[in-house]
Amino acid sequence: MAAFLLGAVLLIVQPQIVPSTPAINLKAETSSQSVQRELLKKTSQKNDFKENIHSNGSCQQLPQTIIIGVRKGGTRALLEMLSLHPDIAAAETEVHFFDWEDHYRNGLQWYINQMPFSYPHQITVEKTPAYFTSPKVPERVHNMNQSMRLLLILRDPSERVLSDYTQVFYNHMQKHKPYPSIEQFLIKDGKLNVDYKAINRSLYYIHMQNWLKYFPLDRIHIVDGDKLIKDPFPEIEKVERFLKLSPQINASNFYFNKTKGFYCLRDSGRERCLHESKGRAHPQVDTRLLEKLHEYFYEPNKKFFELVGRTFDWH
Repeated sequence: MAAFLLGAVLLIVQPQIVPSTPAINLKAETSSQSVQRELLKKTSQKNDFKENIHSNGSCQQLPQTIIIGVRKGGTRALLEMLSLHPDIAAAETEVHFFDWEDHYRNGLQWYINQMPFSYPHQITVEKTPAYFTSPKVPERVHNMNQSMRLLLILRDPSERVLSDYTQVFYNHMQKHKPYPSIEQFLIKDGKLNVDYKAINRSLYYIHMQNWLKYFPLDRIHIVDGDKLIKDPFPEIEKVERFLKLSPQINASNFYFNKTKGFYCLRDSGRERCLHESKGRAHPQVDTRLLEKLHEYFYEPNKKFFELVGRTFDWH
């Protein structure tokens, strides 16, 4: 079951290819391009931005949508599924523009340079899961574009903690570096270690409060990561509606891989699934310790449900 959960979370990254055939008149400047120019003027000290325009008329532009998190919640799976839509152009890697000071100091021109080439009718999307839990990010995103549409994918907080640990554990193993057991992180002086960073990242209501200071709830669409794993199509349909996309993704784009134990994608006859290094099993954790974790998250989850006006099937 653990492998099943992790598997769908991390699909392989497919390289973004510059579009070869425009779907609309490329000479016509769209409102999104106009907005981009205004944003650049407001945030530039020199106003010397260069528009990177491809020979086929596509260009790099600021994202109109950002997947802000949460880490180990299924952001890669969400981005790969969303990329099935012809009107989506997704950044290849996590940009970390708003949360890494070295990147943020480079300015919006640098940010644009990290984006894929896209046509005016397409929505540019970038994902950086660390945005959700970074205190400075909501204000910075708002200062860039207060009309931004945000995607947040969440899963059971306890499962997210285990996935968080598993990723770091295997990163150390690949470098032949020792790493403590998960019990050493979860337990301190015989009690649950609530200072463990992985636990803090699962306190969704705290981080959500920060985002709601700058963006109304109708600008943040919450994707149920657990449902995305079990039955991805209905969740992606909701994302299409939120982004005001025409319904292009359908059930036939998903197929259950019995060997791997999770859903993979089918796009124009081409099948793609997770990388071999993904889909790792969670560590074995004592049942009593898991119960402590579930009990700890009960009240924070309740606060989150009240904050967003909906509930999730979490422990």
